[in-house]
Amino acid sequence: MSARFEELDWQQTPMGDLTLRRRTEPSLGVEIFEVKLGDEFLMSSLFTVAEEELANLGLAAADGTDLAVLVGGLGLGYTAVAALRDPRVGRMTVVDALPAVIDWHERGLLPVSAELTRDARTRLVRDDFFAVMRRPPVDGRRYDAILLDVDHSPRHQLDPSHADLYEVAGLRALAAHLSDRGVFALWSDDPPDDEFLGRLAKVFVAPAAHIVDFANALTGGTSSNTVYVARLER
Repeated sequence: MSARFEELDWQQTPMGDLTLRRRTEPSLGVEIFEVKLGDEFLMSSLFTVAEEELANLGLAAADGTDLAVLVGGLGLGYTAVAALRDPRVGRMTVVDALPAVIDWHERGLLPVSAELTRDARTRLVRDDFFAVMRRPPVDGRRYDAILLDVDHSPRHQLDPSHADLYEVAGLRALAAHLSDRGVFALWSDDPPDDEFLGRLAKVFVAPAAHIVDFANALTGGTSSNTVYVARLER
């Protein structure tokens, strides 16, 4: 029998102590992988529905084949792997600011690591996604879809330096990295935010907020996240 808690990795980062742990949930009889940053729980392998729906909803709005996809935030890998399951995806770049997170997957520590890293379409890049979006596209490279899951929500960021992306000017800078009918999709832990939708509407066409409900095995009830999807039309 494995220990109830096992710390797989711990590293100091500019945003706080980053911890990856594996634990057994006795009430469910399942193994769970969790990530903490400081005292905050960032993610759990018990709740991946909305992370996968970020990819599914975002790519459903994208046109064409041989899609170029950019994922902001690697985390446990569920958004990226869901994107790879769309056969139209020709190449996928995943950007994460924390080298430890990339290292976890390269070491095969997480349930979807092998599926992610062994796919030839995947490229893992250590960089600050928000800084990348502020810079002009490199060599005119643009993406058919940008899928972002880093902050808790547009109002609740992990780091104050992220806040500008969720303003109109920041969204316009992000849109410069999209193809002519490219899609921006964003995960949020908060309910739909009308003010943020208004900002999206200044840059994108008909943005929508999708409520994603999922069973919460710990509470016995239902929990919800939000996925914003917006399309660019130049």
